[in-house]
Amino acid sequence: MKRLFTILAIIMAVLATILSVLPLSNLAFFPAIAALLFSAIAFYLSKKSGDPKKIIHFIFLLSIISLILSTYKALFNETKVASTKELKAKEKESKEDALEDLEELDLDDISID
Repeated sequence: MKRLFTILAIIMAVLATILSVLPLSNLAFFPAIAALLFSAIAFYLSKKSGDPKKIIHFIFLLSIISLILSTYKALFNETKVASTKELKAKEKESKEDALEDLEELDLDDISID
């Protein structure tokens, strides 16, 4: 049972660490909390049986680091909204180009059988 919770905690801690460095770092909270929960259960079970706990301490550390990094990115990274004037100008220009391309087509040469 301890081995199952340890493996689940490792998987969740690694997933949380990977997600915390990506732009969608808010998704890292769920696996980090799950890793903390699984490692706490594994720690309790290993304390009961007297097994070594070094890997569980590593999982705690990895989970806490990913939580800190995700929290930092959530608090201090600002989302920048670009100017919509440029996008509207490009959209209008592409519509005009499409209309010009349609006007250049000679539809008399196309025969429908």
